[in-house]
Amino acid sequence: METRRFIVAEPDAGERLDVFLARAVAGALSRSRIKALIEAGHARVDETPASGAKHKLSAGQSVELALPAPEEAEPKPEAIALSIVYEDASILVVDKSAGLVVHPGAGNPDGTLVNALVAHCGPSLTGIGGVKRPGIVHRLDKDTSGLLVVAKTEIAHRSLSEQFAAHGRDGRLTRTYLAVVWGTPTPPAGSVDAALGRSATNRIKRAVVPKGRADARHAVTHYATWKTGTASAEAALIRCRLETGRTHQIRVHMAHIGHPLVGDPLYGVGMKTKAARLEPEARAGVERFSRQALHAAELGFHHPETDQPMHFTTPLPADMRALCAALAIPLDAAGIG
Repeated sequence: METRRFIVAEPDAGERLDVFLARAVAGALSRSRIKALIEAGHARVDETPASGAKHKLSAGQSVELALPAPEEAEPKPEAIALSIVYEDASILVVDKSAGLVVHPGAGNPDGTLVNALVAHCGPSLTGIGGVKRPGIVHRLDKDTSGLLVVAKTEIAHRSLSEQFAAHGRDGRLTRTYLAVVWGTPTPPAGSVDAALGRSATNRIKRAVVPKGRADARHAVTHYATWKTGTASAEAALIRCRLETGRTHQIRVHMAHIGHPLVGDPLYGVGMKTKAARLEPEARAGVERFSRQALHAAELGFHHPETDQPMHFTTPLPADMRALCAALAIPLDAAGIG
């Protein structure tokens, strides 16, 4: 257990203990974590256990804060190959492959991105909430590929969480996805502003619901058509920018306006009928594609330590490129090949 000691200077007289310590440790711990440590008896003032986080300090007093070693993470480390786009002491950006679940849960207790990150990061995880674990601030569906940022420290976790909670309204966060949808959206660019809630018929699905419903959550997706197939207009490559980040948001919104994602097993209503209209080669390409055609292609945020803007892009993975080729969607002409 590490113990840090500080002397209260004259300008800090009258300061609350938790505020003083938050400044004294220079951002190493969040104020909520410091408060929890104080309440757990890990802080002392002049060799006496602190009475609480609101304890007012006097000039010349000695303050000690004992920092317990981070607990080992519950998700066990697993040697799973990762595509690391960027990494430093605070954050890590991963290009997640399709088929990889982000976080352990019911039905997926292991073999997840979190298990892989615990193994990859090892001692560089300094602890979030007192536990050695990667800080997941946003997720991608199992069968959605693309960019995802992870916090390695408590301070990074708090900063990134705040940025994602603001949904880009402050101009600090950018999330852009590429999707292949059935048909050609009309108009070719627009916005879908439709609240999402749980489906009444399937507990794992989301649905567009009235805004006044108890579980309704505000959701907005901006889309733009990049290219349609040159042989027909049966499918199109679109770009989606999220204004909010709800579960299955793009998948539900595009299905809601009549253009479900190719390969989507939950929301792709009428896919067999649509595929039957294709030429044999294109139909075979669609049948080989085994997931929803969705890729998180662009991610921008501000670095939690330096506040410098960070921007990352990743091209379409091989399976989506093959799908576009089968549907005669010219990637190079779309500017992303």
